Amino acid sequence: MAAADEKAVEELEDAVEFFASQRRRLFGLAYRMLGTVADAEDIVQETWIRWQGTDRSGVQEPAAFLTTIATRLSINVLQSARAKRETYIGPWLPEPVSTDDDPALGAERAEALQLAILLTLEKLTPTERAAYILREAFDYPYPRIAEVISSSVVSARQLVSRARAHLESGRHTPARRSQQRRLLEAFLVAARSGDARELERLFAEDVVSYTDGNGVRLAARRPVAGRARVAKFIAAFSHHFWNGKSIGWVEVNGQHAAALTENGAITTMVTLTATDEGIAQLLWVMSPQKLGHVTPVVA
Repeated sequence: MAAADEKAVEELEDAVEFFASQRRRLFGLAYRMLGTVADAEDIVQETWIRWQGTDRSGVQEPAAFLTTIATRLSINVLQSARAKRETYIGPWLPEPVSTDDDPALGAERAEALQLAILLTLEKLTPTERAAYILREAFDYPYPRIAEVISSSVVSARQLVSRARAHLESGRHTPARRSQQRRLLEAFLVAARSGDARELERLFAEDVVSYTDGNGVRLAARRPVAGRARVAKFIAAFSHHFWNGKSIGWVEVNGQHAAALTENGAITTMVTLTATDEGIAQLLWVMSPQKLGHVTPVVA
C-alpha cells in the first residue's frame, strides 16, 4: 500500500474513532431538539456523512464542528416537522427513552430531558430551542452558541432568556424525585379503583392530562384539564382500561414512569409532573411507534 493510501486510511480511522466518542452526545442534542429517537439517529447519521466528507485537516475544534452540524440539521428538520405534526391525531408527545443506564442522555447535564419540558420546548422557535438546549443541557458559553446558530452574542443571550421565561411562566415548584414516584404510585392505585375523590386529592387544581395515541383505540384525542374533569375522566375508564394489564416500572427521560403490559406487549406508558400542589400533568403514551424504547425493569 502506498504511503499516501496508508495515511488516508489512518486519517479515516481517526475520524471514525473520534466520531464514535461524540456519538452519544450528538444523539442527546438531536433528541432534545426533535423529540424522537428515529429523527435523532438520522441527524447523527447525516452528521457522520458530512464529517466523513469534510477536509478535517482544517477543523481546529472537531467537537464544536460536529455540534454545529447536528444543531443546524436539527433546526432544519424541526422547521419541517411542525407541518407534519399538524396531521397527527390527538396530542403529540416526545418519544420516551430509557435513562436507566444514561441519566443525562449524552449531555453535560440532565437538563431539557423530562417529557414535560420537551413538550413545552415545542412552543419555542427552532432557534430558541437550540440556544436553550446548548446552554442548559450542554453548558455552552454564549459566544459559542452564537457561532452555532449564526447570531450575535447578544441575540444568543436573548434567545436563551426568552426560552427560560417561557418555560418558567406558570410553573410551580417541582416536587422531589421521591415525591414524584410516591404520587405516581398513589395515582395508579386510585386510577385502577376508579376513586374520583382520591384522584382529586392528588391533583393540582390546574392539572392537565395529555394522551399521545395517534388514533389508537382508547386514546383521548384532546387534552383534559382541571381537577374535577381529569378525575372524572380517569375514573370513567377504570372498569375496563386496566383489565388484563400488568404494571412495571421504568426510568424514562430521567423520571419514574409506569409501563402497562398486555399479552406480553407494552400498550401504554404513563408518567407525571409533580409540583408542591400535587400532580400537574399526566403524560400518557399509547402510540405503538413510541413505545419501542420503554422496557419495564421491575414487575
